[in-house]
Amino acid sequence: MSYRILIVEDTPELLEAICVFWHEQGAGLWEVVTSVDGDDAINKVMSEDFDLMILDIMLPGASGFDICRAARNKGDCPIIFLTALGAESEIMKGYETGCDDYVVKPFSIRHLYAKSLALLKRAKGRNGEDILSCGAVALNRHTMMVTVNGKETDIRSKEYYLLLFLQENKNAVLTRQRILDRVWGDNLDVNDRIVDITISRLRSELGDAGKQIRTVIGRGYKITEG
Repeated sequence: MSYRILIVEDTPELLEAICVFWHEQGAGLWEVVTSVDGDDAINKVMSEDFDLMILDIMLPGASGFDICRAARNKGDCPIIFLTALGAESEIMKGYETGCDDYVVKPFSIRHLYAKSLALLKRAKGRNGEDILSCGAVALNRHTMMVTVNGKETDIRSKEYYLLLFLQENKNAVLTRQRILDRVWGDNLDVNDRIVDITISRLRSELGDAGKQIRTVIGRGYKITEG
C-alpha cells in the first residue's frame, strides 16, 4: 500500500529536500507527485486523486489558496500550507480557505513529515485495514507502531519498512531484489547483503517473534504466523 502525495513548491532545492526525506522514510510507501506551478497543480488536483497535499502559497500562476479551493470543491483530502507567509492574517486566511495545517518557513522537514502522518491517520481513521497482523506481530500503518504480543516494540526506520513489506505479503516469498527495490528504492550504494543485515536486526528487535521471519534458501524471505 502506498500514499499519493502532491507537493507544490517552486523552490527547486526545497522541493528536492522534501522529496528525498519522504523517500528515505520508506521507498514504496509514498508516491510523490510534484509541481512548481500553480496552474499545473490545479490541473493535477482536478484530474488525479491524492491522499495528502503540501502547498506553497506564493507560486507562478495560481496561488496555493486557489489550489486549496479547487481541492476543497473536489473533496476532503488533507492539506498543509507550507509558506513564508507567517502573519496572523495569512494564517487565518489559510484555515478559512480550507487547509488542515499551516507550516511557516523556515521549518523542520521531520516535523512536516510527522504532521503529514498525523493528518493521514485522522483522515483514514482507525479501522481494521490499518492494522497488519501476523502471529504475535502487529503493525499499524498510520501510527507506525509495532507490537509483539500486544506490547509496543521499538524498531528502526528501515526495519519498520522491511516489516511492513513482509506483512503486506504475508506467507509470500520476497526476493532480496524486491526488498531492495521497495525499501531502499533507487539507492545505488547498497546491495543485497544489506537486506540480510537488516533482516537480522529486525529479527533481534522482534525477540522470539523474530522466528516468524523465515529464510527461504536460494529465494529470499517471508513472514509466517508462527
